Amino acid sequence: MSWACWLAAQAPWLPGWSKRCPTAPGRRAPRLDAPAGACDCHHHIYDGRFPVSPHWRQGFPPGATVADYRLLQRRLGTTSSVVVQPSTYGIDTRCLVDALGQLGASSRGVAVVDTDVKDAELRALADAGVRAIRVNFVSPQTWGTTTPQMLTTLATRVSPLGWHVQILMTGDQIATHESVIRSLPTRVVIDHLGRIPQPEGVKHPAFAAIRRMLDGGRTWVKVTEPYEDSKLGPPYADSGEVARAYVHAAPERILWGTDWPHPTQRGTKPDDAQLLDLLAD
Repeated sequence: MSWACWLAAQAPWLPGWSKRCPTAPGRRAPRLDAPAGACDCHHHIYDGRFPVSPHWRQGFPPGATVADYRLLQRRLGTTSSVVVQPSTYGIDTRCLVDALGQLGASSRGVAVVDTDVKDAELRALADAGVRAIRVNFVSPQTWGTTTPQMLTTLATRVSPLGWHVQILMTGDQIATHESVIRSLPTRVVIDHLGRIPQPEGVKHPAFAAIRRMLDGGRTWVKVTEPYEDSKLGPPYADSGEVARAYVHAAPERILWGTDWPHPTQRGTKPDDAQLLDLLAD
């Protein structure tokens, strides 16, 4: 943890330091009061004690350890979380398991595994607090290109554990592979608003596909990362229209998360308090 983050943790009463860490821009607390037990359903942990996968060439966010994340929790008022393994570590789950051990019973994990994963490893991950796998069709993976066949195989492997499958696809990929997703034996969580491209937004075929899956009752969608496909920038009115449409359609199957530390954003990071306040809209 950086010196500034340590100081913020030790002396939160100092002017300007309250609930602030340099890895999370902004100083103010959210206007929206997080309810008791509020969960950040999507964040990452990066820790220099664990090696980056040889396949990864896109950098390593600094200041994103468990200690840093706890400062963000204090600022936002969230108390539980879902740690999602980033593609940075490939199928090496040591950082994820370590993070879950530090965060304790208030957190659960989403792991990245390949189709050759042993049953014993899956059981060990379950014991550590993992409850899902993430299958990424967008970022580079240790095995190369992710295929629909791999998705089906992985879902079949984890189904006996009662896990769900978290899918990261572009909107175009979701529209193409809707039938494959709908046929999976597990519950499904769609990452990052379904990565609906703008300015098409709710008119894009992927939005209709996700709506059909939501109506089926076995799919959830994360209203996270509104900045990734927004053409308007903060407060992301274009992505917000998509999120609002999901919420109106199936509020009981909507998940919110920070996506901290926002690894896709190479420049200025989004204000996490503003992202939480978007829920009020």
